[in-house]
Amino acid sequence: MKIRSYILMLSLLFVSFTAFAQEQKMSDTEITAFKQSVNTVSKKIKSLSTDFIQYKHMDFLAKDIETSGKMFFKEPNLLQWQYKKPYNYSIVFKNGKILINDEGKKSAMDVGSSKIFAKLNKLIVGSVSGDMFDDKEFAITYFKTKDFNVTKLIPKDAALKKYIRQIELSFDKQDATVNQVRLMESAEDYTKIVFKNKILNAKIDDSAFTN
Repeated sequence: MKIRSYILMLSLLFVSFTAFAQEQKMSDTEITAFKQSVNTVSKKIKSLSTDFIQYKHMDFLAKDIETSGKMFFKEPNLLQWQYKKPYNYSIVFKNGKILINDEGKKSAMDVGSSKIFAKLNKLIVGSVSGDMFDDKEFAITYFKTKDFNVTKLIPKDAALKKYIRQIELSFDKQDATVNQVRLMESAEDYTKIVFKNKILNAKIDDSAFTN
């Protein structure tokens, strides 16, 4: 499969949130406090399991494409997405590889074979753990709404920016974990995944990350 097809497939793993007029910029003091709280929480996350609902919005479609499933994360970088409805599809990030199981049809690729894949892998793991405050990789701005603290990240890498225009991570103000993420692929198209029923630091066996 060509690189563009893989990039488009990986982009479906992200989440979306729009704050509209309720969104306000954070002050420098608020940004510092927010980053400290997220960093403190992310360091304590050893594992995470959660249900998710994904909405794929494309300008030429009258209705968003909706899928759902479960996601599992275990430090430092084991990650699995299991799509259950309307089809069975899973993707695992493990030991520098991407393992795909498309209703029994399995394939694998080496993340290290591509600079773009390596960046995407880091980006996906970071979006789950909340470890995304890298000013060298992104131009970052910080906002707040009634329920969320929102970071907007624009990739600085020109190659990555061809596929990902902007990412928005929405953090729950109560527990400082990621509830929603927004991936803007173009001015009109985006992907939205909403995390539900999060369970932190429950035991997850390594065997769960097989495909």
